[in-house]
This record gives sequence, C-alpha cells and structure tokens, in this order.
Amino acid sequence: MALSEILNRQPGKSTVAFFLVILVSIAAITRWINVSIMTGPLQKKFLLRGTSQTYSSEFDCSLNCSDISPLNSTDNKEPSESCPEYFKWIHEDLKPWKVTGITKEMVEKAKERAHLNIVIMNRRMYIRKFKEAFQTRDTVTIWGILQLLRFYPGKLPDLDLMFECGDVPKIRKHDYARSNASYPPPPMFHYCGDDSSFDIVFPDWSFWGWPELNIKPWGILKKDLQEGNGRIKWSDREPYAYWKGNARVSTVRHELVKCNASEWNARIDQVDWGHEIKHGFETADLASQCTHRYKIYAEGVAWSVSEKYILACDSMSLMINPRYYDFYTRSLLPTIHYWPINEKDKCKSIKFAVEWGNKHMNEAQEIGKRGSKYVQEQLKMKFVYDYMFHSLTEYSNLLKYKPTVPKGAVEVCSETMVCSVEGSMKKLRIDSMVKNPADSSPCTMPSSYYPAELEDFLEMKENLTKQVRTLEESERIGIPTMKI
Repeated sequence: MALSEILNRQPGKSTVAFFLVILVSIAAITRWINVSIMTGPLQKKFLLRGTSQTYSSEFDCSLNCSDISPLNSTDNKEPSESCPEYFKWIHEDLKPWKVTGITKEMVEKAKERAHLNIVIMNRRMYIRKFKEAFQTRDTVTIWGILQLLRFYPGKLPDLDLMFECGDVPKIRKHDYARSNASYPPPPMFHYCGDDSSFDIVFPDWSFWGWPELNIKPWGILKKDLQEGNGRIKWSDREPYAYWKGNARVSTVRHELVKCNASEWNARIDQVDWGHEIKHGFETADLASQCTHRYKIYAEGVAWSVSEKYILACDSMSLMINPRYYDFYTRSLLPTIHYWPINEKDKCKSIKFAVEWGNKHMNEAQEIGKRGSKYVQEQLKMKFVYDYMFHSLTEYSNLLKYKPTVPKGAVEVCSETMVCSVEGSMKKLRIDSMVKNPADSSPCTMPSSYYPAELEDFLEMKENLTKQVRTLEESERIGIPTMKI
C-alpha cells in the first residue's frame, strides 16, 4: 500500500493482520537472500541505536512502528555552539502569538488550508493528511521531521501543528489585521514567507532529496558542490551570467529568457524536466554547473529551492529582487553575499553586474566566496536540524493545551517509511537517514531582535541595494563605475 493511502485512512484489524503476514513472508525471503547470495558491499550492516535489531541496507521490513524503540539519547554531549544569526527570525515568525499563546481552536482554523496535521506525542509521530501535495513534498517533509526525532531523540516536546506544502504562503496579513477580531491568525508551518504573510517558515523537503528530479540530499550534494567549485578556477570560468531551470513557472523567469543574448552577457538554459526524466538527468547534474563566474537566481511560483545550490557555487550570485524568503535567506546581504538585480530592468541590470564584476574581479570573486561560505558553513545539516528543533520547541512553548493524537491519525516512523518505497526513493531515504544521535546539543538560540536593531538591519539591506542602483544609473549616464 502506498504511503499516501496509509496517511488517508486508519487500517482495520483484518487489514493489519493481512499485511503482517505478507511483511513477515517478505522478511523471511529477504533474510534467506542475505544469508545465501548477498556478497560484497551489499552485505554491509549497521546498528540502529536503541534497538536490538541489525539492519542491512534493505532493512528488516517485518517490523512496524510499535516494534521499534526510538534511538537512545546520549547524555554526554559536547557543549553547544552559538546558532547562526538567521535563527533570530524564529522569534519574528512566532511573534503574532507571543501575547495570546496558541489555542486548539487557532490550530484547527488552519486545517482547511493545510496539507498535513503533524502531532508528536511521547517521542512518536502521527499524521493526518487532508489533501494531496505536489509530487512527494508531503512525505519527504514527514521524513525530515522523523530524522529530527532521531537526531535529537527524546528532546522534542509534544506538538500539534498544521503544515502547508504548496509554493505560495497562505496566511495573508490583510485577512488578520491586528484591528480585526480574527487576530491572531491561525499558525501554519510552510516552506517560505513574504512581507505580507504570517506563515511560519520551516526547512523544505529538498534537504532530504528531491526524488522526482534526481537531486541528492543536501548533506551529500553540498559536498559535491564544494568539490565542483574546485574543478575550474574562478578566473578561468565563463565570464557570463548563467541560469538553468524551468522558465514556464513564473513571469520573472519567462522574462529572463529575453536576456539570453550576447549583448546582455547572459546564458539562459531552459530545462525540459520531461526530457531530463526520460534521459536519466544526463545534463542536470548540479555539481557540474559551477562553470560561470556569475549565476542567476530567479524565483519560481514563489521561492525556489535552487537558491542554496546557486549560492554554493562560489560564483557571484545575481538575485532578481526576491519577494519570498525561506528560513535562512533573510540574513543574506546584498553586495556581501550576492549582487541584487533590478527586476524592472533585468537584462540591463544583469549586463551591468557582469561588466562590473569583470572589471573588479577580486571584489566579485569575494562576493561569490562569501555567499558560498554562508551556505557551506551556516547551512550544514546540523544547523538545519537545530533550526527545526528550536522552531518547533519555541512553537510548543506557546501551546495553551496538551496535544493529543487526533482521530484518524496514523503513526509513522523512519523504518516503515523506508520499507514502503522502492528504487530511487528508497535510496534517498537510506542516504538521508540519521544513523546515530547528534554528538552535541542543539546550538544556543540567539535572543530576538530589538525593534531598533531589526529596523537598522533592514535599512542596511535597503541601502546596500540602493548603492548598486546608483552605480547602474551612473553607468547609464556615463560616469565611470567604482568598487563597492
């Protein structure tokens, strides 16, 4: 039975009995194969802490969630380090409920717009699924939270939350103004937000891999991208701006295609994902795309998961006026981590950025390196799990009620999610599965922004962008450009 079917209904006793018989039979055959004919690297075993079972790379699929003990927490943890600056935004995302707290009624109001209701009780996870998500975003998101439970076993408090798996934020500020009786808004976890929404931003599914597009888990891909950076020196890379992706999903990208000409110093490569899937993604390897000095980031329907892949390339990232943000991008600074592109005049803005960078190669290279260093060091999987941990813990602290397992919810666990799939999906889950608990405590959460501090930070971002616009205007009227 597909996991999507399991999440939609509670199985009866006869169904459970039938599948137990089938699973036990499969397990017996699998064990016979392991003993009789498996040789070489497939024979490698690993032990899941907190259990007495040894699992092969294929897992023992005779088990269900109730048979499995959670990983044991280790008390002798290394001292925690300070969290990156972007963790401060957790406080901002949860600010609407700081005074009132979060009631059961508030959570249930988000149900009509949510894909999932996720409940964590006594170290176990339960799911109610309300509607289908695009591709496997919902199941991979569930998988990611299960890995958090394994990374910090026994540390996460009981939770009850709603999760939206689409592109665009759903909880709009104009519907829940402070002057209205509807305030505070229903809390909704989501992959991105913008200045006009209340969505609580959370790491997206792609950190555990994107099976439909053959994209590896971030922990593995980040290393591949780092190695890819070393293949071609920055000065030897193509002196143009490069973008590759699906141009049909947004106006910004559709207009970007018009910049694909020598006069604009841009190279725009449209992807036909149907062709890539049919031909085994032969030209879609992300680690082989760090070949240009400049890489363009353009939003899709909303934010795009491609941002971290672009930043990781060492190339100076040219960002077309992003409207949406995910959990780590709000602390990125123009001219420090990336170069801002004017959305209203994309082609000319890209042309200027490339010409400026080629005239000031040391400065352009440093911007690229700082952006790459940001995601390589501050977006390692340890910090992704830490962000999830702190976001959920702070959210739990606001709950005004004790979560309970709702009627119709189904328990899920890592082992059964591995055993419910085959092929590339199974490989991704095994590759991204947390094998051992963290050897250190979660990073130390920073305090919230003081109002004046946040205002100064946002003003600095705006002024840095204005500085680039001024340089562009100077070039237009014939004044020689200068270093940033």
